[in-house]
Amino acid sequence: MIVGCKLNKEDDSKDFYQRTYRSMIGSLLYVTTSRPDVKQAVGMVARFQSAPEETHVLVVKRIFRYLKGTMNLGLWYPSKKSFSLRAYSDVDWARCVDDRKSTSGGAFFLGESLVAWISKKQTSISLSTAKAKYITAT
Repeated sequence: MIVGCKLNKEDDSKDFYQRTYRSMIGSLLYVTTSRPDVKQAVGMVARFQSAPEETHVLVVKRIFRYLKGTMNLGLWYPSKKSFSLRAYSDVDWARCVDDRKSTSGGAFFLGESLVAWISKKQTSISLSTAKAKYITAT
């Protein structure tokens, strides 16, 4: 996605056919199993399946163009003897324009291999970045 792009439910663009949009999102959700680099962007556009608009479709098409240009990327699991588990997490503070909720994310590595990741919209509204990071850590 474009850095700083903030999508919202209601803007001045035309409505888009819901069935086609859901089909596009379904294809992207399937791809996220082997391409975690697009997981956050796909999660953002998947929120608008009930009432998609032209601006949302433009972002989805941008994700498809990115995937086409980076077909050589993906997950790779080498056989090494290091099995140390590492976890990383991050949060964006009140990024959603519609409800001001934060999105938490995390990645889990076993050795050098990514084995799990998560991206979830928080259920509560944070009043500060410290509170948002505390909610992510818990």
